[in-house]
Amino acid sequence: MKTSTPSRLTLFGLALLGTTLTLTGCPQIPDPAHTESAPEPADTAAMPKLEGFHWQLSEASDASGQSLDTLFVRTDPPVTLDFADGRVAISGTCNRMNGGYALEGNTLTAGQLASTMMACVDPKLMALDQEIGTRLQGPLQVSVASGDTPRLTLVNAAGDRLLFNGVPTPETRYGGPGERMFLEVAAQTRPCPHPLIPDLQCLQVREIHYDGKGLKTGTADEFQHFYGSIEGYTHQPGIRNVLRVNRYAIKNPPADGSSLAYVLDMVVESEVVKK
Repeated sequence: MKTSTPSRLTLFGLALLGTTLTLTGCPQIPDPAHTESAPEPADTAAMPKLEGFHWQLSEASDASGQSLDTLFVRTDPPVTLDFADGRVAISGTCNRMNGGYALEGNTLTAGQLASTMMACVDPKLMALDQEIGTRLQGPLQVSVASGDTPRLTLVNAAGDRLLFNGVPTPETRYGGPGERMFLEVAAQTRPCPHPLIPDLQCLQVREIHYDGKGLKTGTADEFQHFYGSIEGYTHQPGIRNVLRVNRYAIKNPPADGSSLAYVLDMVVESEVVKK
């Protein structure tokens, strides 16, 4: 018989209802609730260029050409900008930050940034929030260069120049929006038959459903072999997880491959399960 030792991280308010938790974090980043005027909606004609990619910081220099090394205290993951629905989200820092933005021609203006409230042990990483937040204030001159790797360049009024490489989002790679769903992944994998791969171990997965209040509904089905992979998810034996994922249709799947792709959005719940 299995017994479970509670070790839960239940984030239903954030994860299930699709809301964003924005606490007033680093003192230098004002709470958007106190913003007198929000930016105008972004130019929808220009948004697809920005929204189609995760923009990862690759180079940064000041007006004199000196490298801004304080922006590279973490390189995995690097500082990343994501644009969606008239908002920009900043990750790869100590705290996650987000706020509205306006795009007019080649000028981008970010609104007040909200931040989660988390302390990081490394003081340089803790300072990264302020370092990047300050350089995104005020009007920014923006340019996007296409190519195998799109490049986004932002230049602020002080002459700081930030260069980002574009990594296609799943929506860009799969040619459309995904379907939001929740998958429960059992703590242990199990052997599963495969004509080409002997001794294959598969995740044990079942879909679960929640109502608008974040409460589970219906009766969960039995666990099934999951032959594919979930992009962004690494399974740890002995850990049961509930995942929020986006499922995409693959337009031209290989003959021996799945027609569906699964991309992790977030881990909703985790539990250590003892044998």
